[in-house]
Amino acid sequence: MADIQYLKNDKLDIILDGWKGNPHTGKRFFDPNKAWSGSFAKVWKWQTSPKPRAKEKKADTWRLTTVKDKAFLNSKDDCIVWLGHASFFIRANGVQIITDPVFYNLSGVVKRYSEMPCDVADFKNIDYVLLSHGHRDHCDSRSLKEPYDNNKFEPLTGLNIGKLVAGWLPGLKYQEAGWYQQYAGLKGGLKIYYLPSQHWSNRYPWDTNETLWGSMMIKTDKNHIFFGGDSGYCDYPKQIATLFPSIDVAMIGVGAYTPDYMMHDVHTNPIEAVQIIHDLKAANFIPMHYGTYDLADEPMGEPERMLVSLNSNSKISANLLISSVGETLRIK
Repeated sequence: MADIQYLKNDKLDIILDGWKGNPHTGKRFFDPNKAWSGSFAKVWKWQTSPKPRAKEKKADTWRLTTVKDKAFLNSKDDCIVWLGHASFFIRANGVQIITDPVFYNLSGVVKRYSEMPCDVADFKNIDYVLLSHGHRDHCDSRSLKEPYDNNKFEPLTGLNIGKLVAGWLPGLKYQEAGWYQQYAGLKGGLKIYYLPSQHWSNRYPWDTNETLWGSMMIKTDKNHIFFGGDSGYCDYPKQIATLFPSIDVAMIGVGAYTPDYMMHDVHTNPIEAVQIIHDLKAANFIPMHYGTYDLADEPMGEPERMLVSLNSNSKISANLLISSVGETLRIK
């Protein structure tokens, strides 16, 4: 491919020897290890084809439970609280973080099935928002605008996403990173890194991969916390494990995996998610990206049922932490 550029934030450190930056055509980012396999032809096929699991899916009445307890907001203890989908409240070294905040119906259309554990107005003193990529189920303008006045948080995100969000939040201070880069000057002695994932990014049909996608590692003086964003199964977690050989907690997506021809390259099913946990050599596994929005053809309760079965058959080496929305998980 001619005229490839390698983009990074020149103000941030790179942690992988020899990494030049994210390859870019001059218009779009691309994964150096996998050709882009998405197409709107696949989307059209998916939307217009028969749904063989429709009856099974309709009969599935499983729903996530929500713990309506705001105590985590007033505590000083380090913790992880699932807010639904890929949104977490994390307190680490006393620093308060929210990942991929999406608190409402998607684009006002796609229904949110799990309640929030608190009102958005209850979030105070949020220091950082981690944005893994620009898809609307991970980067939502309303879910960023509403808490911004009370928090004046700093987004930490991938290349070109900060510029997008700055259009919604006047006066925004943000940091954009390429893969294998470390954000600078964080509070509480935190170190946070932007890392690879096998995915893609867009907001509209015409802006595919103009913004970068990735995963995140949060490093404290005691723990390594991995936030996987969105990813298909790939070799990146094995590489991440060599860079961070002691991962205490990993949040990995387990939903939106059918039909396989549509989802395989960009999301993981529960079996693949468990393999990622094994590749990371993570001690604790928090599943996410299921149950809040109905984004694919599998029944909404299937990911959790599969994980329970895998765990009961000793197929998961990590400690499986299936969480209710709003449940407080302590970080020790």
